[in-house]
Amino acid sequence: MRFADRVAVVTGAASGIGREVALRMARDGATVVGLDLNEAGLAETTELVTAAVSEAGSGGSMWARRTNIADRDDAHAAMAEAVERSGKLDVLANVAGVLRMAKLPDVTPADVDLVLGVNVVGTIWTCQAAIPHLLETRGNVVNVASNAGLMGSAYSSVYSASKAAVVNFTRSLAMEYAKSKIRINAVAPGGVETPMTHTSPLPDDIDFDLIRPLMGFRRMSPPEWIANVICFVASDEARAVHGAIFSADNGLTAS
Repeated sequence: MRFADRVAVVTGAASGIGREVALRMARDGATVVGLDLNEAGLAETTELVTAAVSEAGSGGSMWARRTNIADRDDAHAAMAEAVERSGKLDVLANVAGVLRMAKLPDVTPADVDLVLGVNVVGTIWTCQAAIPHLLETRGNVVNVASNAGLMGSAYSSVYSASKAAVVNFTRSLAMEYAKSKIRINAVAPGGVETPMTHTSPLPDDIDFDLIRPLMGFRRMSPPEWIANVICFVASDEARAVHGAIFSADNGLTAS
């Protein structure tokens, strides 16, 4: 029950890592506010949380709000509603993300707008909206970056750029708030078995030698493995951790 009496906003809660973070935090006592554009997925996550808490006989709860985090007004409205309905805010877990794989000549304006809009702009607006409330509770932010933000990644240049931005945005915010009581960190997964990994297939005619280093020597992580890391960083067990980028990539960035 390490999130007992805590209120946590989880973006990308409709599926994948975000869903697992919502489940884990609720089982550990949190009131989870799930944000996503996928209303059907949010409803399913809410049902899963309710069932898990009921089965355990203890824990927290979840409610959801359809939110476009790339829209500043919507992101700010979501945080304001979270505080109004749940009384405070202790954790922001920025899990929402979009992946598009393409050769550079084939990258479209729509790809750039979508990937940067969700991965970078959405992270900026949610942090901007949440931090004033987190300062009041000595809470924390966990952004989700990627191994692709720490190393070169062929055929995913826009995605890699977006996650590199998340890495240094996290570090910069950590420095900006170094004298405060809040904590700001990021988790950088490698390959994860989520719906996102199937939404953008590899382009045709690629040189597999260029992406072989990204395959590593171990299996892809199930989403609950990454959720466990996020929940640890968001908990009081990691109270000494600030400005860190936690690699959870099965060794991809070790070499």
